[in-house]
Parts: sequence; C-alpha cells; structure tokens
Amino acid sequence: MEIGSLFGADSQFHRFFNDPRWALAMLRATVLEAAHPQIGAALLDNSTFVAHPWRRLRNTLVSLQRMFGTDDAVREREAARLNRLHARLSGADVQNRPYDAMDPEVRAWVVATLFESSVTMCRLSGQPLDQDTMEQLYAEFRAFLAALGSDAGHLPPTVPEFWVYYDRMVEEELENTEALRIILYRLFDHLPAPPLLDGLPTVWAASRALAGPVIGTITVASLPEPFRRRAGLPEVPGAQTLMQSIYLTAGLARFLPDNWLKTESLTNLLYLTPDPSPDGDSHAATLTALRGRMKRAGALFRLVTPFPAQREPADGTTPLRSAGDFFTAVLDQTGDGYLDWPDLAAMARELASRLDLDEPEETKLYNAYAAWWRELQAALDIDGDGRVSKDEYAAAVPSLAGPALIRVAEVLFDVTDADGNDFIDAEEYRALFRTAFRRTLPGAEARYSRSEFVQDFLSFMSGRRSSTAFDPLLAGA
Repeated sequence: MEIGSLFGADSQFHRFFNDPRWALAMLRATVLEAAHPQIGAALLDNSTFVAHPWRRLRNTLVSLQRMFGTDDAVREREAARLNRLHARLSGADVQNRPYDAMDPEVRAWVVATLFESSVTMCRLSGQPLDQDTMEQLYAEFRAFLAALGSDAGHLPPTVPEFWVYYDRMVEEELENTEALRIILYRLFDHLPAPPLLDGLPTVWAASRALAGPVIGTITVASLPEPFRRRAGLPEVPGAQTLMQSIYLTAGLARFLPDNWLKTESLTNLLYLTPDPSPDGDSHAATLTALRGRMKRAGALFRLVTPFPAQREPADGTTPLRSAGDFFTAVLDQTGDGYLDWPDLAAMARELASRLDLDEPEETKLYNAYAAWWRELQAALDIDGDGRVSKDEYAAAVPSLAGPALIRVAEVLFDVTDADGNDFIDAEEYRALFRTAFRRTLPGAEARYSRSEFVQDFLSFMSGRRSSTAFDPLLAGA
C-alpha cells in the first residue's frame, strides 16, 4: 500500500480527528510523551504549553490536518517545516542527559503514543477497534512517521509487535518527569482562558475550578497501571469509574450531526474576535452577543461565589503594564520565570507558523530574534547566568527599542508583506493577526505602512503598552 493512500478524508485518522473522545486521547498521549526523558526535557526548555496552551493546541491540530490531508505537496511542505522546527530543539536536561527532537527513536515514541491513545480511547468508551481497523490506523501512523523523513522501522512493522515495543517503553523508558507533573498538577489548576473567554475571568475561573480536577483525575486513571505504580501517581477512589463514564458520554456524541463537531470549526471558534471582517462575516455579531451573555453570567458568579473580584480593562483603553506584568505576559513565553533564547525562539516560531513561512524568510526571522537576544543578554543579564530574571528586567527598567529590536520589526514587516509592495493589506494583516483590521484606517483599501507597523511593534515591545493586535499574537494563551 502506497503512503499516499493512507492519508485523506477516508482515513481512520480523519474519523478520529473529529471525535470528541480524541481530545482526551490527545491529552493522554501528551502525558505519555512528557514521561519520556528526552521529550520531557525538550518540553520544559522550549515549549509554550504552560503559558500558551491554547496556541500550542491549535498549532498542533493544524499541523496534523496538513500531514493527514489529501494534498501531497502540502504534506511535504509541512513535514519540511516540522523538521526545521525540531532541528532547532536540542540540549540537555537537569541530569545533563542530552535531548534532540530529531532523534528517530524519540519521534517514533511520539507517533506511538498517538496510535496507542487512539486505540485506548475506543476501548475505554466501550467501542474497541476490530483488528482490521486497528491495523489500518497503525499503517497510517507509520506512514505519518515516514512522511516526516524518519525511518518507519523505528516502529515495529506489525500491531502485535507494537504492543511488545509499547510495553517495553512503559516499563523501561518512561519516568515521572517534571514536565509530566506540570501537565497533571499545574496546567489544569492555572490553565489560562482561551481567547474567546479572555476578559471574562470569573466565568473562566468557575469553569476551571470544576473541570480541572476532573480532567487531571481521569487522565491519571487512563495511564498504564505499571507506569502509574512506578511513578507513584495517586489512586483516587472511583477514578476508574469516573474515567469510563466520561469516555462513554463523549462517545455518545457520534449520534450528533456530523457538522456539529468539526474539530477545525471548534478550534476556530476559540479564536474568533468581535471585530467585523471585510467581507461582512456575521460571526462577529454572534460572538458579540455571546460575550455579552457571558459577562452577565460573570456578574452573577461574582455575586454567588467566593472568587476574588477581577478588574476588567475599559474598552478602548491602552494601559501601560508594569515591567513585571509585561515580562510574564509577553517575554516569558515558556512560563519558567526567566527570559532566555527559547522564549524569543518561541516568538519567532509562532510568527513563522502564523505566516506559514518557508526558507529563507523563516531563518531571517529567527536570526533577527537571535540578534535581539544577544542584545538583551548583554544589557540585562547582571549575574551572568545566561538568562534574564524578572527582577533583573524590572530593575533595569530597560528601553528595549535598540537596533536589534528595530531589525526584528523590519524583518517581521518584510515577511508579512507577501506581495512586496511595502504595505500590509487586509489579507496579509489577517494572516498575521487572524483578525480584520483592529486599527482605524480610512477607506476600503485600508493599508498598513512600514513606518506605522514598526512604530506600533516598538511601542508594544518597548513601551509595554497593551495592543489589541499584538496582545493576542504574543501574549495570548
């Protein structure tokens, strides 16, 4: 069977992709990935999953759609992009053990967790896969690995051999890593609101307080028992029953109309904004009404719950953040409390993903950020530990609009200006910001000049001024 025949709308993967249970399976797979020492170390050092989990989720889903789509050219281009991204992720963990995101055995384990968790979600929800379906799904995931340019031989050739491999990995390779503990015990407790609920902290806090512990409990309960025992993960009374009940309930969604649960539609909904689009999209009015109802619900929650009052900024204001708030919201992309190269690399990675850049534009953007990091490190790293703490940043009260940051703004403008006419038009603006123009620009042919763009970017990055365009891009969850 050729690789191409294993992808597309008729694949088993696409059937699962729009299945609500797959959200639970993806979370479970992520935990199993984080339990691998190399992957756990790479996540801690480079990933934005703590500070920007919704952004990470959306990017992952978009990437999977491209890789499993029908267009071979799109798949090859996405594979090349992923390989460039992963080639930049290497280092060592706290025990000085090296990690490399291009390690073929590590990549094989990532794919293995996706396959195994898909099989497990069906079993836990009372709909186990038959052997033919399981073998088809396994062939698709091995083809996915091969499409990345990795040797599919790092996964066993048959399903029976896979289970031997999987059991060995669980027994011998997985650890109770810090990344795993963060996902299970910190992420759900501090999960930031998705963009749709941004500005409605009380509604989100109440929802998270109810759902967070349940999600954590059922995720732990779904992990392989030998690993739970060896890692010392807690056994919560009734967790197995709760887990199976939730999987069964999610499985009932298969009886809903197909167009109700399209993963792409649901993830796009998270990123809708109330700004009108140039083509008069009616989603804006619907979202505005929805947010109005949520705000009224939030007011009710504040009356009947003990959550502390949250101050919401007045519409139309652009308040200055404190240096500490700016550091946390914008500069510390990985959420580890420090500013170092992985934080700025994460900014470059998100911008390159938004704009779907190829070489050499992608490398130009990374190089501009690397030069800015060297400038920041020289100016702010007082104790010489190779990173900048929040205190170092706040104490310096820096003016960040140096030559390197100006170069970042110039390069970002150049790669956003796809047609090279020295203006950013509405379509190019949406590619970067995912919104219509959030600026007051006259006329139907609204355009964003180079000088305006650079000025706004520098004002945001150096003046710590809130921006309705740049906040969702660099500070949003």
